[in-house]
Amino acid sequence: MVVADEQLLLVLRGRGAGVGLWSVPGGRVEFGESLEQAVVRELAEETGLHATAPTYLGMVERMDADWHFVIHDYLVRLPRLPESPLRAADDADDARWVPLAELATLPGVVPGLVDFLREHAVLH
Repeated sequence: MVVADEQLLLVLRGRGAGVGLWSVPGGRVEFGESLEQAVVRELAEETGLHATAPTYLGMVERMDADWHFVIHDYLVRLPRLPESPLRAADDADDARWVPLAELATLPGVVPGLVDFLREHAVLH
């Protein structure tokens, strides 16, 4: 997840789990890739944003009758919003910055995201 100027970067999932819901950028780890490398790659693929040095926040499991995901969440803090526009791509249908203060009332956020952000002091 990326935070800049008290805003969180969200993507609208275009396929797979969470399709049609707002979530943080992310995806699968490719063979031979570290978790940190996957964070940087997925962020660039889904939004066009390039960042380095993600900080590990924690892990959650999400399960349904047909799937089981183990999600490792990383945080990238930027000093300010990037000047370059976001570019939704890969499996993201849209990307936007959402003020942290508005996140809890944003419709269509993936279940558990707001609670996770509160538990890890990203959202107050």
